[in-house]
Amino acid sequence: MVVGNIKKLESKPINNPEAKNSRMKVLVNEENGWHDYVMRVVEVEKEGYTPKHEHPWPHINFIISGKGELMIDGKANAVEEGSYAYVPSNTLHQFRNVGSEIFKFICIVPKEGHK
Repeated sequence: MVVGNIKKLESKPINNPEAKNSRMKVLVNEENGWHDYVMRVVEVEKEGYTPKHEHPWPHINFIISGKGELMIDGKANAVEEGSYAYVPSNTLHQFRNVGSEIFKFICIVPKEGHK
């Protein structure tokens, strides 16, 4: 069992040359007893973005705050606080901050998807 507060978690930069101004915090993972999945929060600063990529696992996203754009297979989808998305496996995707505040979203992936 784990009960925590995101404000107390360490934020690590997304180390990818195709990402800009993006960081990640791990909320729940195998260390906390969730053996098959990882729940993370991604924070994308103004004018930032995650890498444009695809992988053999799906993921689930929920937008906590800010305004962004989720590109899935070349189609830009506007997302904001309260939006959610399912990104299928083997689908090219990318998140971008299109607002003036930090764009934050929850991302849940199978443990092999957390790097």
